[in-house]
Amino acid sequence: MNRDLPPRHIELRRSEGLAIVWTEGEESFYPVALLRRLSPSADARAVRESLAANPLTVLPSTSGSGPLRAESAEMVGNYALRITFSDGHSTGLFSWRYLREIDPKAVDPRRSDHS
Repeated sequence: MNRDLPPRHIELRRSEGLAIVWTEGEESFYPVALLRRLSPSADARAVRESLAANPLTVLPSTSGSGPLRAESAEMVGNYALRITFSDGHSTGLFSWRYLREIDPKAVDPRRSDHS
């Protein structure tokens, strides 16, 4: 399996998450909160590293009101997806490889270092 191949189908369910059907037919679903928490952006990665080093780290405030939503998703070339969240965050590029790595079905729940 080539982990860099683009998916066959992508569906953004704004209040729920991202549904993907991969080229080999495997299906994945990523809840919005998981995508936001594991955003591959530099600032989100820095927050995860701070939390790993000190669980009492103060988290940055979010600018959105109401429940977190994925407002939009756009293809970046043929290798990634950029998701804009209701809190204004939109700097992380979710490569196909990274999405496979953070697939909730494949991730060991005891592992917290997805950076």
